[in-house]
Amino acid sequence: MGNKSTRDSDVSFIQALAEVLRENDLTEVQVKREYGEADSLNVRVSRQQQQTVVQAAAPAAVAAPVAAAPAAETPAAAPAPAAGASDDPASHPGAVTSPMVGTVYMSPEPGAAAFISAGATVSEGDTLLIIEAMKTMNHIPAPRSGTIKRILVEDASPVEFGAPLVIIE
Repeated sequence: MGNKSTRDSDVSFIQALAEVLRENDLTEVQVKREYGEADSLNVRVSRQQQQTVVQAAAPAAVAAPVAAAPAAETPAAAPAPAAGASDDPASHPGAVTSPMVGTVYMSPEPGAAAFISAGATVSEGDTLLIIEAMKTMNHIPAPRSGTIKRILVEDASPVEFGAPLVIIE
Protein backbone atom coordinates (compact mmCIF):
# COMPACT_ATOMS: atom_id res chain seq x y z
CA MET A 1 0.00 0.00 0.00
CA GLY A 2 2.92 2.35 0.76
CA ASN A 3 4.18 1.90 -2.81
CA LYS A 4 0.91 3.17 -4.34
CA SER A 5 0.92 6.11 -1.94
CA THR A 6 4.49 7.02 -2.98
CA ARG A 7 3.53 6.68 -6.66
CA ASP A 8 0.47 8.93 -6.19
CA SER A 9 2.65 11.45 -4.33
CA ASP A 10 5.22 11.34 -7.16
CA VAL A 11 2.52 11.91 -9.79
CA SER A 12 1.17 14.89 -7.82
CA PHE A 13 4.72 16.23 -7.46
CA ILE A 14 5.36 15.93 -11.22
CA GLN A 15 2.05 17.65 -11.99
CA ALA A 16 3.00 20.46 -9.60
CA LEU A 17 6.36 20.83 -11.40
CA ALA A 18 4.55 21.06 -14.73
CA GLU A 19 2.36 23.84 -13.29
CA VAL A 20 5.45 25.73 -12.04
CA LEU A 21 6.97 25.35 -15.52
CA ARG A 22 3.86 26.76 -17.22
CA GLU A 23 3.05 29.53 -14.69
CA ASN A 24 6.61 30.90 -14.72
CA ASP A 25 7.08 30.47 -18.48
CA LEU A 26 10.11 28.22 -17.97
CA THR A 27 11.38 25.75 -20.54
CA GLU A 28 12.79 23.15 -18.15
CA VAL A 29 12.74 22.06 -14.49
CA GLN A 30 14.83 19.22 -13.05
CA VAL A 31 14.53 17.90 -9.49
CA LYS A 32 15.96 14.91 -7.63
CA ARG A 33 14.17 13.66 -4.51
CA GLU A 34 15.96 11.30 -2.11
CA TYR A 35 13.62 9.00 -0.17
CA GLY A 36 16.26 6.70 1.24
CA GLU A 37 19.57 5.03 0.40
CA ALA A 38 18.27 3.07 -2.60
CA ASP A 39 15.08 5.00 -3.29
CA SER A 40 14.99 8.28 -5.19
CA LEU A 41 13.02 10.10 -7.86
CA ASN A 42 14.80 12.06 -10.59
CA VAL A 43 12.37 14.18 -12.66
CA ARG A 44 13.01 16.43 -15.65
CA VAL A 45 10.04 18.33 -17.09
CA SER A 46 10.68 20.36 -20.23
CA ARG A 47 8.89 21.91 -23.16
CA GLN A 48 10.17 22.93 -26.58
CA GLN A 49 8.34 26.26 -26.91
CA GLN A 50 11.34 28.59 -27.43
CA GLN A 51 13.17 26.20 -29.74
CA THR A 52 10.11 25.90 -31.98
CA VAL A 53 9.62 29.68 -32.13
CA VAL A 54 13.31 30.29 -32.91
CA GLN A 55 13.15 27.83 -35.82
CA ALA A 56 10.38 29.82 -37.52
CA ALA A 57 11.61 28.80 -40.99
CA ALA A 58 10.94 25.11 -40.21
CA PRO A 59 7.37 23.98 -39.34
CA ALA A 60 5.14 27.07 -39.61
CA ALA A 61 2.11 25.08 -38.42
CA VAL A 62 3.89 24.33 -35.12
CA ALA A 63 5.26 27.85 -34.64
CA ALA A 64 1.90 29.60 -35.08
CA PRO A 65 -0.02 27.96 -32.19
CA VAL A 66 2.94 28.40 -29.82
CA ALA A 67 3.23 32.09 -30.72
CA ALA A 68 -0.54 32.55 -30.47
CA ALA A 69 -0.63 31.97 -26.69
CA PRO A 70 1.29 35.14 -25.69
CA ALA A 71 -0.44 37.13 -28.45
CA ALA A 72 -3.82 36.50 -26.83
CA GLU A 73 -2.61 38.24 -23.66
CA THR A 74 -1.11 41.24 -25.48
CA PRO A 75 -3.11 42.10 -28.62
CA ALA A 76 -0.40 44.47 -29.92
CA ALA A 77 2.08 41.57 -30.12
CA ALA A 78 0.15 39.79 -32.90
CA PRO A 79 0.99 42.14 -35.83
CA ALA A 80 4.58 42.79 -34.67
CA PRO A 81 6.18 39.54 -35.96
CA ALA A 82 4.68 40.01 -39.44
CA ALA A 83 5.56 43.71 -39.68
CA GLY A 84 9.06 43.49 -38.18
CA ALA A 85 10.17 40.01 -39.26
CA SER A 86 13.32 41.43 -40.87
CA ASP A 87 14.08 43.36 -37.64
CA ASP A 88 14.07 40.17 -35.56
CA PRO A 89 17.53 39.99 -33.95
CA ALA A 90 17.38 36.17 -33.81
CA SER A 91 17.23 35.99 -37.62
CA HIS A 92 20.25 38.31 -38.07
CA PRO A 93 23.22 36.41 -39.56
CA GLY A 94 25.56 37.88 -36.92
CA ALA A 95 23.35 36.94 -33.96
CA VAL A 96 24.95 35.02 -31.11
CA THR A 97 22.23 33.05 -29.33
CA SER A 98 22.07 31.64 -25.82
CA PRO A 99 23.11 28.00 -25.53
CA MET A 100 21.14 27.63 -22.28
CA VAL A 101 18.57 29.01 -19.86
CA GLY A 102 20.08 31.19 -17.14
CA THR A 103 20.94 34.67 -15.91
CA VAL A 104 23.17 36.98 -17.99
CA TYR A 105 26.11 38.80 -16.43
CA MET A 106 27.95 41.36 -18.56
CA SER A 107 31.07 41.53 -16.32
CA PRO A 108 33.26 39.00 -14.49
CA GLU A 109 32.10 40.29 -11.09
CA PRO A 110 29.84 43.03 -9.67
CA GLY A 111 31.34 46.49 -10.20
CA ALA A 112 33.89 45.31 -12.79
CA ALA A 113 34.00 46.58 -16.37
CA ALA A 114 31.75 44.78 -18.87
CA PHE A 115 33.32 42.18 -21.17
CA ILE A 116 31.98 43.98 -24.27
CA SER A 117 30.38 47.22 -25.38
CA ALA A 118 28.62 48.29 -28.58
CA GLY A 119 31.21 49.17 -31.22
CA ALA A 120 33.98 47.11 -29.58
CA THR A 121 36.04 44.70 -31.65
CA VAL A 122 36.21 41.09 -30.48
CA SER A 123 38.29 38.13 -31.58
CA GLU A 124 36.97 34.59 -31.98
CA GLY A 125 36.98 32.94 -28.54
CA ASP A 126 36.83 36.20 -26.51
CA THR A 127 34.31 36.08 -23.65
CA LEU A 128 31.19 38.07 -24.59
CA LEU A 129 29.31 37.56 -21.32
CA ILE A 130 28.57 34.98 -18.63
CA ILE A 131 25.37 32.96 -18.27
CA GLU A 132 24.79 31.54 -14.81
CA ALA A 133 22.89 28.27 -14.88
CA MET A 134 22.41 26.22 -11.72
CA LYS A 135 25.12 28.19 -9.86
CA THR A 136 27.65 27.53 -12.63
CA MET A 137 29.20 30.50 -14.45
CA ASN A 138 29.36 29.70 -18.17
CA HIS A 139 31.58 32.00 -20.25
CA ILE A 140 30.01 32.55 -23.68
CA PRO A 141 32.76 32.94 -26.31
CA ALA A 142 32.58 34.95 -29.53
CA PRO A 143 31.96 32.43 -32.34
CA ARG A 144 33.84 34.69 -34.78
CA SER A 145 35.88 37.89 -34.87
CA GLY A 146 34.11 41.16 -35.62
CA THR A 147 32.52 44.28 -34.19
CA ILE A 148 29.76 44.27 -31.57
CA LYS A 149 26.85 45.97 -33.37
CA ARG A 150 24.14 45.44 -30.73
CA ILE A 151 23.88 44.04 -27.22
CA LEU A 152 20.39 42.58 -26.85
CA VAL A 153 20.42 41.62 -23.15
CA GLU A 154 20.85 43.51 -19.90
CA ASP A 155 23.06 42.63 -16.94
CA ALA A 156 21.43 40.26 -14.42
CA SER A 157 18.47 39.57 -16.73
CA PRO A 158 17.05 36.08 -17.37
CA VAL A 159 17.62 34.52 -20.78
CA GLU A 160 16.00 31.55 -22.56
CA PHE A 161 17.65 28.92 -24.73
CA GLY A 162 18.07 30.26 -28.28
CA ALA A 163 17.46 33.90 -27.31
CA PRO A 164 19.66 36.37 -29.22
CA LEU A 165 22.38 37.87 -26.95
CA VAL A 166 24.52 40.07 -29.20
CA ILE A 167 25.07 40.81 -32.87
CA ILE A 168 28.60 40.60 -34.26
CA GLU A 169 29.39 41.80 -37.79
